[in-house]
Amino acid sequence: MKLIEVENYEQLSKKVAQMMSQTVKEKHNAVLGLATGGTVVGIYEELIRDHKQHKTSYKQVRSVNLDEYIGLKKQHEQSYFSYMNDAFFKHVDIQSEHTHLPNGQAANIEEECERYEALIKNLGGIDLQLLGIGENGHIGFNEPGTAFDSRTHVIKLAESTRKANARFFESFEEVPTHAITMGIASIMSSKKIILAVSGEKKAEILYQLFHTDTTEDIPATILKRHPDVTVIADKEALRILMTKNERAELFTS
Repeated sequence: MKLIEVENYEQLSKKVAQMMSQTVKEKHNAVLGLATGGTVVGIYEELIRDHKQHKTSYKQVRSVNLDEYIGLKKQHEQSYFSYMNDAFFKHVDIQSEHTHLPNGQAANIEEECERYEALIKNLGGIDLQLLGIGENGHIGFNEPGTAFDSRTHVIKLAESTRKANARFFESFEEVPTHAITMGIASIMSSKKIILAVSGEKKAEILYQLFHTDTTEDIPATILKRHPDVTVIADKEALRILMTKNERAELFTS
C-alpha cells in the first residue's frame, strides 16, 4: 500500500478528487466504485467544483456504489440512492442510467445480490474504487468476520456501525439493521483502490491496518494483498501511526 499524508480534511478531499478526476480524463468511460458516508462528502464537493471549473465530463462514466440499506425507499432522505443524487449525481453530467446502486427494496434480496455482482462483471469491472474505513475496520458494509472470498451479499450491521450512522437518523431505532454490500472479493477485484481516512476517531484503526496481520477480524487488512492501493490520510488520522517513527518505512512501502 502507498500512504500519502495530507494536512487536513480539506487537502484530503482535494487530493482524492484529483486522482479520481484524472482517472476519468484518462478513460472517459471509466467504471467508478463509489462510497457514501461522512468522509467522502468533501471529495464529491471537489469533484463537482472541478466539473464546473474544468468541464471534466462524466457522460460516459459508469458508477457502482458499494452498498445500500435494506428496507429504505429510494426516496428516503437517508437512502444511499438519495445521498448520491444529492451529494454528486445531480450536480454533474453523469447519465442516470449509468449510475448503479443495489436495490434494498428488491422482492428477492438474494437474487438482487446476484444481479448486482453480475452487473459489475458485465461493466468490465471497477477501474477505481473509493473506500472509507469504519472504526471497526469495515470496508463497504463488510463487518468483522466477513469472509475474504465474499461477493455481493446481505450483511447484518454491527451495533457500532449503526451507532456511528445514527447521527443521520432521528433515532438509533430508525437505523436499518441490514444492508446489501459489495463483498470483499468484489472490492478486491477493482483495478485500483483509494482508501480515504480522516479524523482522530480513525487513528486507532489506521494504525491497526498497517500493523495487524491480514485477518477477517479487521476486513480492511485484506487491502494489503491488493497490488494498487493508495491510502490518503490526514494528520489527525495519522496521529498514532506517525508517533511510532515509521514514516520512512510506511511512505516507501
